[in-house]
Amino acid sequence: MDWLWLPITAVAALVTAALATPLAGRLSLALGAIDRPNERKVSVRPNIPRWGGLAVALGSFVGIAVALLMLGETVEIGERLEALVAGGLLVLAVGALDDRWSFSAWPKLVVEVAAAGLAFWAGLRIEHVTDPISGQVWYFTPWLSWALTTGWIVVVTNSFNLIDGLDGLCTGVSAIIGTALTILAFQSGQLVGLVVGVALVGALVGFLPFNFPPARIFVGDTGALFVGYTLSLLALVSYQRVTVVTFLVPLLTLAVPLLDTSLSVFRRLRQRSNVMVADREHIHHRLLRDFQGSHRPAVLSLYFLTACFCLIAISFARLQGYAVIIFLVVVLGLTWRILRNLGLVGNEPSVPGGEAGGEAS
Repeated sequence: MDWLWLPITAVAALVTAALATPLAGRLSLALGAIDRPNERKVSVRPNIPRWGGLAVALGSFVGIAVALLMLGETVEIGERLEALVAGGLLVLAVGALDDRWSFSAWPKLVVEVAAAGLAFWAGLRIEHVTDPISGQVWYFTPWLSWALTTGWIVVVTNSFNLIDGLDGLCTGVSAIIGTALTILAFQSGQLVGLVVGVALVGALVGFLPFNFPPARIFVGDTGALFVGYTLSLLALVSYQRVTVVTFLVPLLTLAVPLLDTSLSVFRRLRQRSNVMVADREHIHHRLLRDFQGSHRPAVLSLYFLTACFCLIAISFARLQGYAVIIFLVVVLGLTWRILRNLGLVGNEPSVPGGEAGGEAS
């Protein structure tokens, strides 16, 4: 196969997203899809456009189209790509409407479950786990497979919405995770994952200069839900042939947004508050206070942490036998130490500091 399509796809997605971003910003301003600061948001700047995700999605779709044109009839993509695109359009639409009219969580949840159903129908499923020592595979019943797949897609999709709290955070973290999952798809010979991953990462890189602090446009729920959904399916694509503890590899790549989501739910349950009501105690809020309200070091710190987990995941995919258990114990120990240093587990000291600028969490 001629691999020239890979860089061309990435460049096409990047250029499309970069050119479409100013247009998405003007459309946001014209139709009122703008950020309005309030007491729970980090942002203090009014009237920042929120439909940047439209540019990311357009760049991704153009990149996918270019890849398919270049690949021609040499490959059979099939229903998986159709599910990725159709489900992505669904969550993109509900995110765009939410950015304009602010829905409750339930309409978005219904759409996410429907999009997950499309993926399950197309064969993107959590169907088994593998014993890292013996290599034995245990398969799930169809109903359990459906429940696990739907739960995975919904949780991952919303975790990117939750982590979208600082300028450039969701975009950069998504680009790093997307790169790792694309590498895993390449290693496991999953062409659909390779096509979608290259296109998505290219689009995110094209959008990032407009979104990096201080942001001129936000990715919004539009982009966060679209990117989260797409990455959740990319993880499922790589899972299809990753046979070391199977699902732990894509799980590690998504460690930062999933940790933030898990800690947020635990914190709100412990405080007996509504788990769907936002607060200002996410990982990025803690880092922002530690850096006295400066966005760039907080964002770059989370970029670095995400990259570390992604490198661990790629290395983890190569391990077999007891090395898997040892490696996993070391990773869990380091993760616990990081969370304690951030005050997210154990004692939680209050760290004073200013907060300014950034996207809504």
